[in-house]
Amino acid sequence: MITIDTFRELALSFPEATEEPHFEKRAFKVKKKIFATYDHKNQRACIKLSEIDQNVFSSADKTIIYPVDNKWGKQGWTLIELKKVNKDLFIDALTTAYCEVAPQKLANKIRPSD
Repeated sequence: MITIDTFRELALSFPEATEEPHFEKRAFKVKKKIFATYDHKNQRACIKLSEIDQNVFSSADKTIIYPVDNKWGKQGWTLIELKKVNKDLFIDALTTAYCEVAPQKLANKIRPSD
């Protein structure tokens, strides 16, 4: 299970990441672009992935990680059930989301180019 404290700690550990309100949720951004939100009411995260990454992460277990069920899902927005996901999988998905929206220079600090 991932708590809001763990979520916040991980999300804010990325270079230049910020936390801001986003409607009834908390948004985590880099350079004003959202890479993740936290929905306290449903204990769920929503992260921004590429279509390929969304398919890869969703293939692990569609009851834990799955596309948003509307046009946002087709754009890569992906839900994660925080009560069910293991920490390593969550860290990998959150890191991938950060690198998806961060400028290349910042993403390279997390995952250097080969």
